[in-house]
Amino acid sequence: MSTIPVVNLADFSSGDADKKNKFVKDLGDAYHHVGFVAVKNHGINDVLIDELYREVKSFFSLPEPIKLKYQKMDLAGQRGYTSFGREHAKGSNFGDLKEFWQFGQMVTDNGAIKSEYPDNIWVDEVPGFNEVGVQSYRAFEVTGSHLLRAIALYLKLPENYFDPKIHNGNSILRAIHYPPITGDPKSAIRAEQHEDINLITLLVGASADGLEILTKQNDWVPVTALPGQIVVNVGDMLQRLTNDVLRSTTHRVVNPPRELWGTSRFSIPFFLHPRSDMRLDCLPSCVNFDNPRKYDNISAGEYLDERLIEIGLKKAKA
Repeated sequence: MSTIPVVNLADFSSGDADKKNKFVKDLGDAYHHVGFVAVKNHGINDVLIDELYREVKSFFSLPEPIKLKYQKMDLAGQRGYTSFGREHAKGSNFGDLKEFWQFGQMVTDNGAIKSEYPDNIWVDEVPGFNEVGVQSYRAFEVTGSHLLRAIALYLKLPENYFDPKIHNGNSILRAIHYPPITGDPKSAIRAEQHEDINLITLLVGASADGLEILTKQNDWVPVTALPGQIVVNVGDMLQRLTNDVLRSTTHRVVNPPRELWGTSRFSIPFFLHPRSDMRLDCLPSCVNFDNPRKYDNISAGEYLDERLIEIGLKKAKA
């Protein structure tokens, strides 16, 4: 259980119908039973990934006053810098032991949806950080769209079902720094147990161990992926849409052993979100006598607002 199912994305686009069908089944079954997979041949260039991590480390090494000038409280953490301890898991009173940066959608085709999104924030002190962030965002979008096409087929939907729903979607590329632990963290851990909000999350590497998932047997087990693989998990939006046919698995990032408290951990997830007007109403094909409807109707935008309030990044309207 220290590993998760591995799938080969190259099989999906190979032109071989048998390989494609097997990929669809393996991916869907893994998401039904586990909620996490490791993906190889994912199409995100290794050189780009290395550059991304290098630039991310450069940004987080900046002095705190410089980083804080990129924190815009009115953006609810959706662009730019979010300082240490501000975000907490739903239901937790302890801030996670992390700081992070977020790049968001860049609408380039004159879509009217551009008005919904705040502009990205650009760092003056580390110019390469901006460029590699944009390139990485686009690469993750492409890989995520292929995975969602496979998920659509698994759900007996048209292959392009998600395409218009994620075009210019509200996806987020988040660069996370878990700083060295300098004192007794008491009850706080690097990231308290939670489920992701979005459709799927693509996680490219991490600079240290710590990611764990909660199994159906209520055991915490570490998640490992080999070099060249990315970890991709189901988020709550997809679980809601499929009426729990696909699982949004609880996970966390635990603190390292005490002898490693003085080390940092870096992690870069891409949270693939749809457009705000996508309906998350349970698919009729996922509702039956054995699996009755579990969720009320809601849009992706409404659901995101609810969750941002619950995790402390956005204030409820008076």
